[in-house]
Amino acid sequence: MAGQELIRETASAIVGKLNKGEVTPLDLLDVLEKRIAEVDGKVNALPTLCFDRARRHATELMKKPAGQRGLLAGMPLPIKDLFNVKGVLNTQGSPIFKDAISEWSDIFVEHLEGNGGVVYAKSNTPEFGAGANTFNEVFGATLNPWDISRSAAGSSGGAAVALATGMAWLAHGTDMGGSLRNPASFCGIVGLRPSIGRVAHTLSATIDRNLTVHGPMARNVEDLALLLDAMSGEYPADPLSLPAPSTTFLSAARSGRKPKRIAYSPDLGITPVDPEVAAVTRKAAQRFAELGVIVEEAHPDLREAHECFQVLRAFDFAMTKEKLLRTRRDLLKPEVIWNIEEGLKLTVEQIARAEAQRVEMTARTVEFFRSYDLLLAPATIVPPFPIENRYVAECAGKKFDNYVEWLAIVYAITLACCPALSLPCGFTASGLPVGLQMVAAPRGEAQLLAGAKMLEDVLGVRGTTPIDPRAPK
Repeated sequence: MAGQELIRETASAIVGKLNKGEVTPLDLLDVLEKRIAEVDGKVNALPTLCFDRARRHATELMKKPAGQRGLLAGMPLPIKDLFNVKGVLNTQGSPIFKDAISEWSDIFVEHLEGNGGVVYAKSNTPEFGAGANTFNEVFGATLNPWDISRSAAGSSGGAAVALATGMAWLAHGTDMGGSLRNPASFCGIVGLRPSIGRVAHTLSATIDRNLTVHGPMARNVEDLALLLDAMSGEYPADPLSLPAPSTTFLSAARSGRKPKRIAYSPDLGITPVDPEVAAVTRKAAQRFAELGVIVEEAHPDLREAHECFQVLRAFDFAMTKEKLLRTRRDLLKPEVIWNIEEGLKLTVEQIARAEAQRVEMTARTVEFFRSYDLLLAPATIVPPFPIENRYVAECAGKKFDNYVEWLAIVYAITLACCPALSLPCGFTASGLPVGLQMVAAPRGEAQLLAGAKMLEDVLGVRGTTPIDPRAPK
C-alpha cells in the first residue's frame, strides 16, 4: 500500500496486515519517518526521534513468525517525554534534563515492547507534565493541527497531535488532571484514563501513588481498546497492578453491549462551562436516546473536588520535586515552583482531610453507578484556546484562582477512581473539536468501551482524522 493510504488505516487494520505479513514493522517505520518529515515542523509534536533504535528492535521482532509477535505485532508508537526508554533522550520538558539519556526503560515500556510495540519517538509535554498546555523551554510549544494558533492542551499534547496528523496510529499518554483526556478533546482523537492498577507502572515516591495513571490514545474506540489490551496486565514490580481480564477490551468494545440508563451533566456541579461546549456535548449525549437508552441529567456529589485535588496534587509535587526546588529552582517554571511550595506548606491534618474527602467522593460515585451505567460530561470546559495563553484564566465570567482549577471537570473523576475517556463528539461553529467525557464505575472499562463504540457509531465523527495542519481561519 502507498504510504498515505497506510497513514489513514486504523491501527486494528494495520495489526491485521502485520499478522498476515502484508506489511512489516520496517515498512511502517519508513512511512512514519516520511510523514513526520512532512508534518511535524508545523506542529512540533514529536521532538525526539529514535528510528535507529526502532529499526533494530523491529528487525529482532521480525525474526519471530508473523502472528507470534505479541498483540501489537510490530506496531510503532511514541512514548510521552516524561518516561524512560533505554538509550533515548528523556527531557521531561525541563532544561534540567535536556541532555538526559535513559539507562533503562520504565515498566510499561518494557511491557509494550514485549507485546510487540516498537518505540520510534518521544512526544512533547509541558515541564514535568505540569499544566494543560503543551509547551516547555527545551522544545517549545506543540500546536493544535485543527488551527495552529491554538493549544493542543496537555500534558499529553504531543501524543494527541501525532495521532491527529497521521504521525502515529497509537500513542501512549498519562493522566492526572485530564492529561490525556484534555488533549484528546482538543485534537479530535480518543484518550482513556484507565482504572488504578490497570496499567503497571514503575514505582516512585510511594507504593500507592495513583493520581497519575498510564493510558492509551488512538483515533477511534476500537484502536483505543486494542492498545489498552496491550498495556494491561499484572507486573511483579508493581504490587498494585491488576491481571488482564479474561475477555479482551477489544472484544468488549465490539460487543454491542448497550447501557440501559446514563446520566449527563454539563458541569458536574463544580465548574463553569463554555455554553457552546455544553450545547455540543449535551446534543451528543442525547443521541443515546435514539438507541433506546434512558438519558437523564444527574451527577454524583463531588463538592470537595477542588480542595481535595489541590492538596493531593501539591503533596505529590512536594514528594517528587522538592530536591529540584532546592537545587535547581532557577530552571523550574513558575507553576511548578508554586505547586512544590504549596505542597511543602501542607500539614498532616490537611493531607488527612483530603484523603478522607477522596474516600467519601469515591463512595458516593460508586453508589451513583448503581443507578447509572455511564456518566457523560464535557471533557474540557472550553474549546481550544490561543497557544500564547499558558492556561485558562476564566470561563463564562468565572476567574480561576490558579492554573489547574479550570480542569475540575476531569480531576474530579480522577479523585473518584473511575475510568474515563474523551470521545470526539462534534465541532464548534469555528470548526474546533469538542470531546465528550464518558465515565464508568471503577474497573468498568469494558462497559465504558462498549458504550463509547456505540455512541461513536451514531455520531459519525470517526474518521475525521488524520488531518494536515491547518492555518488559522
